[in-house]
Order: sequence, then C-alpha cells, then structure tokens
Amino acid sequence: MSDKLSREQSRVKSPFEVDHEKGDGIYQTSSGPVRGDVGDVFDESYGTTQRGLKSRHAQMIALGGTIGTGLFVGSGQTLARGGPAFILGSFIFMAALIWMIVTAITEMSAYLPTRGSSMTMFADRFVSSSFGFALGWLYWYSLGILVPYEITAAGLVIEYWGSTISIAVWISIMLVLIVALNLLPVKFYGEVEFWFAGTKVIMMVGLLLVSLVLFWGGGPSHDRLGFRYWQNPGAANVYLAEGNTGRFIALLSTWVLSAFPFAFAPELLVATGGEIEDPRRNLPIAARRYFYRLIFFYIFSVLAIGVICPSNDSALTNGGAGAGSSAFVVGIKNAGIPILDSIINGGIVLSAWSSGNSFLYLSGRSLYSLALAGNAPAWFKKCSKNGVPYRAMGVSSLFALLAYLNVANSASVVFNWFVNLTNTSAFISWICCCVTYLRFRKAIVAQGIPDSELPYRNTIMQPWGAWFAMVFFSVLTLINGFTVFWPQNWSIASFFTAYVGIPIPIIIYVVHKVFWARSELWARPPHTVDLVTGLDEVMTTHKPKKPYTKWYHYVKVLWE
Repeated sequence: MSDKLSREQSRVKSPFEVDHEKGDGIYQTSSGPVRGDVGDVFDESYGTTQRGLKSRHAQMIALGGTIGTGLFVGSGQTLARGGPAFILGSFIFMAALIWMIVTAITEMSAYLPTRGSSMTMFADRFVSSSFGFALGWLYWYSLGILVPYEITAAGLVIEYWGSTISIAVWISIMLVLIVALNLLPVKFYGEVEFWFAGTKVIMMVGLLLVSLVLFWGGGPSHDRLGFRYWQNPGAANVYLAEGNTGRFIALLSTWVLSAFPFAFAPELLVATGGEIEDPRRNLPIAARRYFYRLIFFYIFSVLAIGVICPSNDSALTNGGAGAGSSAFVVGIKNAGIPILDSIINGGIVLSAWSSGNSFLYLSGRSLYSLALAGNAPAWFKKCSKNGVPYRAMGVSSLFALLAYLNVANSASVVFNWFVNLTNTSAFISWICCCVTYLRFRKAIVAQGIPDSELPYRNTIMQPWGAWFAMVFFSVLTLINGFTVFWPQNWSIASFFTAYVGIPIPIIIYVVHKVFWARSELWARPPHTVDLVTGLDEVMTTHKPKKPYTKWYHYVKVLWE
C-alpha cells in the first residue's frame, strides 16, 4: 500500500505541491510557482468528522434517500398529470439521466474521498473557488428545504387518517426526532438509517407484490385489473389543452414532476465518502448496485401504480389542489383490502422521517464542507469529540421550521411550493456535477493518471453521458415552471418558487467572482488541479479485499 501511495504522490505532485505549514497549494506553472488555496484544509483544533459508516450504512443511506415520499406521495400527482404511459416513460428516461450522473460523480469521489467529501469540495478543487462557493451554498439551502418538504409530506399522510390533532404537533415531534438523530455520532445515524431504509425496501417489495396480485385478480373481489386503467381513463392524459397539444404539455409536465423523487439522491453517495470505511472499495460497490435500485424501485413502482390506480382519481391531487394521497394507498383502498392502506401510510410517515434525516445530514455536511474550504465562517468547522459538526448541523436544522407553513396553508399547496423550489436546485446541481466531472477528466488526462488506477471507471457511459445529461437538465431547468404561465395556473407564489432558484446561484457565483476571485480563471488549468491533498489519508484506509472461501462469507459481506 505504501509503495502505491508513494508512486501516486510522485506522479501527481509535480504540478501541485502542498505547503502543510501554511495550508496552501503551490502551483508550478510556466511562469513560476503561484500560491493558491487548497480548499480542503483540516485544522485539528476544530476536530474532524470520523469514518463511522460501514459499507452497508452507505448503501442503505443512498437507498433511503431514493425511496422517499417523492416516490410514495409525489408520484400520485405525476400519475394524475400524465397518465400511466407518460409517467412510466418519464421515469425510465429520468433514471437513465440519473445513472449518468451517478457514474460521473462516483469516479471523482472514489478517487479522492477525503474527509468532508462533497460535490462542493470537488467543484472547488477541479473547477474554481467561485464555482465551489456557489454550488456549496446551493446545496446548503436546497437540502435544508427538503427537510420541511418531508415533514409536509408526512402531514399529507396524517391528514388521510382525519386526525383532529393540530398538524403543528406532528411537525414538532418529527422535527425534534430528526434534529436529535443528526446530533448523535455518525455511526448511530448510519445504523438507524440502515434499519429504516431496510424497512422501506421491505415495504416497497410488498407493495410491488400486492400490485402483481391485484393485476391477476387476487384481491378480495377477485376483479382482474390487468392494464384496465391504461384503457380507461387512458394511457396518456391531456393537460391545459385538447388533442395532441394537450398530450405534449402533459408529457413535458410529467417529465418535470418525475424528476423530484430523484432530487439530490446521487449526491448522497459523495457525501458518505468522507465518513465511510475503506471508501475506495465501498463507494464503487454502492454505485454499481445503484443501477439495479433505479430499475427495481423506480421503474417497477410507477408501472405498479399505473396498474392499480386510475389516473383520474381525485384523491391523487386533493381535488386538484396539489399532491394528495399515495397512489399505492388509493389503489389498495379501491381494491377493498382492509387495514393495509393504514399500514402503508404508517410506513410512508416512517419514510418521510428517514428521508428528512438524510437531507438534514447532507445539508449540515454541506455547510461543514463550505467551512473547510474557507467559503463559510471557520466557526462551522467545529466538531464534537464524536466527529459531529454540531454547529453546522444546528444552523442547518433551522430550515425545518418552514414546515410550520402548513399551519396557515393547505399542506398540498405547500408541498407544491417545495417541489418547485427543489426541482430547480436539483437540475442546477446535476448540471454542475457534469461540469465538475468533465474538468476532473481533463485533470486526470493532463497529469498522466491512467484509468487503471481509478477505483471506479465506467468507460461505456462516460464522458459522453455527462454531456448528454448536462444538455437535458438545462432544458428541464428552463421548463420547470412552464405551466404557471397558463391563466388558470398563474400565481405569484408558484412563479416565484419555480424560477427564483435559477438566479440565486448565479448571483452568488458573480458576487464571489467579483469581490473575492476577480483574478481567477473561470476554471483551474488541468495541470494545476489538486489531485494530491488528502490522498495519503485515503490510501491508509484502503484494505485489500479478502477472498470468499466459505459460503457464509457471501452473507457476511451484506453486513459489513
């Protein structure tokens, strides 16, 4: 291991050297050495995060972020908008785009999974300090907003039971539980997420099996559903217009809505890189399995709801006001299966809490990474003795207070506000992921690092996949709120939440560029990109894979 480390350092250290006493990088250029900010300096006096996550934790955390209320609840509104054919096609295309993002960011994060690992750090190191600054703050507020979104989704589910208790009480309970768990050492967070994500997986498998049974007529009434709802009310809906125009609008709108269940889920893989054991081995494993999750949990789930639930059921949209009940719950209730709808609703509440945990974890770690890079006050770098950046987590948790908007407004309306805000940020994030990856590839080539020494490389998908995804997510950013311009949909709140997310990161980037990095190029020259800092610590965590010689080794690996 030490030989490999010294070989890598000697190869890439020529264009970039690190002055450990001052914490600065020295770029060796044709005009001489130029001092620059490394953007990843660890001051031990503040404490650091710890590698308390096992491989199974990282995989389930990534899975827990993907199976959330956006899939359980939001997909019902998407089904109502486009019909079963449009939602299935949109999810297939969106899953392909997300897989392109996953392969790109895993290649970067598996190569250099330092403490504080995040797309913010990679954007700073591989593109520019202004780029990393803007992306970091985008992550912080966008991921923070997703916490009250999950709580709002839980409120929608609780309303299904007709609870007479004020929604403010349920919001308070969930808020306290989410914040408390994120202030515990990361190993406890990982363990809780492992079990709750496992519960969501079991619930999703059960729902798919129930849907299959209903498809063949195994419900209480023995009514064989088949693809009945593809015939009536139809496979494809119209929206805001009649005929082919209405179907085209419905398709675009369905495509936009289908993005939300995927929002920021790929970035979970990168965030766990700084706190996972043996990241160079475990991150590629988690990424490869991600592809099968996209197919099984996303594609099969929307196929299932198109079978068991008609797209014109008013319960899906709360009478047209926004997201209503889960399509799974509506379908099971329509099939006459007793009690099961309430059990599924309970599982969705648990799902909301689990996803809220993941998003607060990401938001807090984003602020922590900003502080490490010098893009936020150093005060946020402070970690507890157990490795929790409690100051960053505490401030990030304040976003959860937005959930109390539900007290004054309908939960279905607030749900749509959060969807619009988050969609725009997610699209911009994925565009930035593509830009960062393409700059990383240029640096790898310029510094002579062969693909054989990268822990993960998908030559079939990349680099063309990054270009492809960047184009389509740019289109989605522009059309995110296009339906708001129809008179019957117009409202200032809807327009604001759909499009305010576009200028905010641009303004942040320009302000930083003008006042702090005016002399800096828009992107670091490839031969000066820092591919060294933190590599020694990463290599010491790498463990050679042990061969499986006994049958129980194949079972044990799932628990590691």
